[in-house]
Amino acid sequence: MDCRAAAHALTQVATLLELHGEDRFTVQAMQGAARAVAACGDRALGEALQRELAAADTVAPAARAVLDDLAAHEGSSLLERLQEETPEGLLEMLRIPGLGPARIRAIHDGLHLESVQALEEAARDGRLAALPRFGARTADRVLKGIADLRDTGAYVLWHHARAEAERFAEAVRGHPDVLQVAIAGSIRRRMEVVRDVDLVVAVRGAPSTVAAALGRLRGVRDVLFGSGRTLTVRLEHGVRVDLACVRPEQFALALWRATGSAAHVQQVGARAAARGLVLGGDELRDADGAVVAIPDEATLYAVLDLAYVPPELREATDEVALAARGALPALLEESQLVGALHCHSQYSDGGATIAEMAEAARGRGLRYLGVSDHSQSNTYAGGLSRDAIARQHDEIDALNEGYASAGTDFRVLKGIEADILPCGRVDYDGAFLDRFDFVIGSVHTRYGLNAQQMTDRVLKALDDPHITILGHPTGRLLLTREPYAIDLEAVIAKAGAVGVAIELNADPHRLDIDWRACRIARAHGTLVSIGPDAHSPAGFENLEIGVAMARKGGLTAADVLNARDVRTVQAFARARRDGRGTDAARATDAAVPRLRVV
Repeated sequence: MDCRAAAHALTQVATLLELHGEDRFTVQAMQGAARAVAACGDRALGEALQRELAAADTVAPAARAVLDDLAAHEGSSLLERLQEETPEGLLEMLRIPGLGPARIRAIHDGLHLESVQALEEAARDGRLAALPRFGARTADRVLKGIADLRDTGAYVLWHHARAEAERFAEAVRGHPDVLQVAIAGSIRRRMEVVRDVDLVVAVRGAPSTVAAALGRLRGVRDVLFGSGRTLTVRLEHGVRVDLACVRPEQFALALWRATGSAAHVQQVGARAAARGLVLGGDELRDADGAVVAIPDEATLYAVLDLAYVPPELREATDEVALAARGALPALLEESQLVGALHCHSQYSDGGATIAEMAEAARGRGLRYLGVSDHSQSNTYAGGLSRDAIARQHDEIDALNEGYASAGTDFRVLKGIEADILPCGRVDYDGAFLDRFDFVIGSVHTRYGLNAQQMTDRVLKALDDPHITILGHPTGRLLLTREPYAIDLEAVIAKAGAVGVAIELNADPHRLDIDWRACRIARAHGTLVSIGPDAHSPAGFENLEIGVAMARKGGLTAADVLNARDVRTVQAFARARRDGRGTDAARATDAAVPRLRVV
């Protein structure tokens, strides 16, 4: 170990000692020793101890004991003990600019807070300012520090974050002392954008020792923060990873806690407390202080008389109350999708033929494909003329005849993604739209209308009986374009009333509607269509992401249009044209459990 690393370790010891309320003379001794060791630069610690640091009065005895331990074992038993004894939430608070260990201790002692989220709430609701020697200015500085901390990382799309997480998790699995690795946090909860990757790692031996080794793995650009068994690193591509190394018996509870959300963890913790149990750190203890074995997350929920809550639902809406009644919805599975109704071909802006797209859909186990190239007004995306549509329909008829003659249970549907024009009219006249099996109506222009204008535009389009699905209803592009102004609930409510499905566009840059709006759709009895918006065979991979977002929105197979067979989808579209759309839509069953809309 070199002297710079030893100085860093001494600084950590001093910080944690102060956090634990150690006397100031010991803390100052560690700080002074850290400065003396840092002055030795890159020299090996053992050599410096024999030379520059050899004099008896250079460092205090307590600090020398730490240095001897570091030199002999490249680790400090004192540091590891302090790290193990410190609540991880307090270690997280140490990352907040301008918030030192003394104040964190005062916050913990005064308010019993153990997370940045709880600290932020206390700073906003006045509890922090009410602490002795804090006040409103200090609370404001804490809020600014939390904001600055969050600004150090940039959001990335869910699928990008997951890919980075899986790559780094694979590297972590290669360490000989790693027993198990799981991706947690917002990735596991299927948030559409992610700031940090969270990994929980079960290890043999001392968790802090393994965590330090993982910080040196290939692909790690730098260590942003190291605190024993938890470590924050930045990967070469800029993604931040929070690593939590734990003993095997702590793994399930650590995974649950790291998955979050913080509010869900708090709600479950309150339920445990009401039953005389204590959820502290990565252990559950009974009223006698004995550790309750938690081999998996399902056991944790069962001990608290709760049904297992899938990670996607852990957002502190109504999931805990529903779990207590055994009334959580049976979330959609990807295997329940039987068709895809938003796909493009070479006729407009797609990169493959209809036959190639059909075979790709069949390869994923789907039983029908809805071709929905762009309509004539969408010139930038190669919108189809009437003649081009006639040719396309002839090609689709031939493909279906081939499938039928071969006894293949697969069908290609004739669809169109028709522009909703600024006036609210749907592209093409009604007689021409009658030629299609289904119509997706989408806004592709004039995003700058105000909320009233855009809402009126879309509501008018929903009066057209040819529309089967309202495509990407807010127009957002994640991290690139904000959603246009619209009264989305009014639109969703009307769609359900007239028998139009709302699209969950599964393009990972869109995910539109989002999972929050899926809850609104379910509350109104409005069907959702999960559209891959596939422009090539690879685009069908978007269905996995769409299902993840649908699950997060609490959707079941009964809530999803393309979880129904092709005849039902065709009947749904025909009923809309015949004025029977409301009858074709799924009636809202009051007995079906609902997740509260937030």
